[in-house]
Amino acid sequence: MGRLTTHVLDTARGCPASGIKIELRRVDNGQGDLVATAITNADGRTDAPMLASDVFHTGCYELTFFAGDYFDATGLDLPDPKFLDQVVIRFGLSAQETHYHVPLLLSPFGYSTYRGS
Repeated sequence: MGRLTTHVLDTARGCPASGIKIELRRVDNGQGDLVATAITNADGRTDAPMLASDVFHTGCYELTFFAGDYFDATGLDLPDPKFLDQVVIRFGLSAQETHYHVPLLLSPFGYSTYRGS
C-alpha cells in the first residue's frame, strides 16, 4: 500500500535538521484538514511515515515545516521577521500503491524539495 515519508536536511550547517515540527494537511476545495503531526528525529526524519498504508488516500496534501522555530533553536541570529518561517509544500498523491518521499533541503534563506524515493 501507499505511504508518505519526509526528511529535512540543514544545508547551511551540513547536517540533518532535528526537532522540526511538521504538519500534514489534506487539502480539498482550498481547505486543509490536519491529518498528522511529527517532529524530526536526530536523522532529520520522522519516526513513522506521515501517512501509512492504512490511512493513505490519493489527493492533494500540504506539508508545513516550522523552520523558524528550528532556526531559533539552533541559535542563529536572523533578522526579524525571518525570511523563512513556515515552509509549505503542496503536492498531489495520485497512486494508491506508491511510496512517496518529500524531502526538504533547508537553509535560513532558501529551500528546495523534490519527489524522492
